[in-house]
Amino acid sequence: MMNLKTTTTTIIIGLLLGLFASCLTTSQVGADDKNKSVYRHVVMFQFNEEVSKTQVTEVEDAFMALSGKIDTIVDIEFGTNVSPEELNDGLTHCFLVTFKNKAGLEVYLPHAAHQKFVDLVKPRLEKVMVIDYVNNK
Repeated sequence: MMNLKTTTTTIIIGLLLGLFASCLTTSQVGADDKNKSVYRHVVMFQFNEEVSKTQVTEVEDAFMALSGKIDTIVDIEFGTNVSPEELNDGLTHCFLVTFKNKAGLEVYLPHAAHQKFVDLVKPRLEKVMVIDYVNNK
């Protein structure tokens, strides 16, 4: 079990990494957009043990293809867990979708392309976690 010093250090490192990632994303936005908030949709997956690497790749590709099918998506990306802290609770994939505002998410969620993606991925998942937030500027 982690002691208080280790836990505090872990939290501080996580916050610093989050700030760094936010700075990288902000630097990609035009000068006129730097003070605007955006709506972020974060989805994390743990796949069932029987899901093959080919099936995982199919999910990754289908997710990335959503940006060409749903016009409210401003940016989309994903990655796999590389944290040495082992605090991912089995979650291996993190997907991030950025919208201009909540209205973009409201178009995305019921959209036929997103629903088709959900139908593809849902039976392959052991666990899923979703967090939405508005970035604070």
